[in-house]
Amino acid sequence: MKQTQTIAAARDLETTRGKLARNIMRWAPEQGLQESALEGVGLIRSDEATSCVSSVYEPSLGFIVQGSKTLQLGDKEISYGPLSYLASSVHLPVLGEVKEASPEHPFLAVRLIIDPQEVTDLVIELGDKAPEMQAEFDCPEISCGLCVAQMNKGMLEAVSRLVGLLDTPADAPILAPLARREIIYRALMGEMGARMRKFAVVDSQANRISRVIAVLKDRFSEPLRVSDLADQANMSESSLYHSFKQVTRMSPLQFQKKLRLHEARRLMLSEGLEAASASYRVGYESPSHFSREYSRMFGAPPRADVNKLRGEQRVPA
Repeated sequence: MKQTQTIAAARDLETTRGKLARNIMRWAPEQGLQESALEGVGLIRSDEATSCVSSVYEPSLGFIVQGSKTLQLGDKEISYGPLSYLASSVHLPVLGEVKEASPEHPFLAVRLIIDPQEVTDLVIELGDKAPEMQAEFDCPEISCGLCVAQMNKGMLEAVSRLVGLLDTPADAPILAPLARREIIYRALMGEMGARMRKFAVVDSQANRISRVIAVLKDRFSEPLRVSDLADQANMSESSLYHSFKQVTRMSPLQFQKKLRLHEARRLMLSEGLEAASASYRVGYESPSHFSREYSRMFGAPPRADVNKLRGEQRVPA
């Protein structure tokens, strides 16, 4: 009897996954990230495996429906495949590579941008009802800003309902917020929930680091003084450095550099700035220094990289 129930549950899960995959393919007919009509919901499709692509993840949940990919955050590599999802608790510069995809079986994913306040509100409402962190995920104070878990039936159905609202736009204004809330709730109640809550609790070490990251994101073009960041977070410089590296897998200076280079790339691609102008705009004093660091990060000098991007559609990391 138990084996029969397990087979039936697996069949139900696959039926829901298949329905969601077909919906994504209808609403994402081309490769790349396609923003949907639902606020904060993006659909990702790739018909082939990709090389590493650099991007900055926002606070979000990413659900893989088909295919697999690998992310590189600093010195940490994270792999996840079908029916798994990833939580990004803060803004993080990453390298991403689609590993399994083909025209017959494309990589398909759903990205849901999360307002940290949504998480905080639910954490407060849940109180002590949310499960404690499991022993294997325990860490002294803080954990990496990216973590992966498997989708259960409830989570998969909630994501499927959210994407399904693209077919009934008249229902979306009322039902989409409910589906979003259910998805966040299920993430908080799941195996990565304790990690997510660490970033939502105001007086936690993780939340202090998330505030520091917000400052760096807004002021990345300014000279970096770790002492000023430590004062804002009410932490010692050594504690800030250690905790920041646990969350981002890089130092504050490395984090700032990646943000600068991503913004310079955007300025050249979207606003047509020359490399020298973009380098000054993001805080570099030497265009040649900028060009060297840009080439190390993106694999080509600024002009060559931007020309290549303009000539092809890139699948996001």
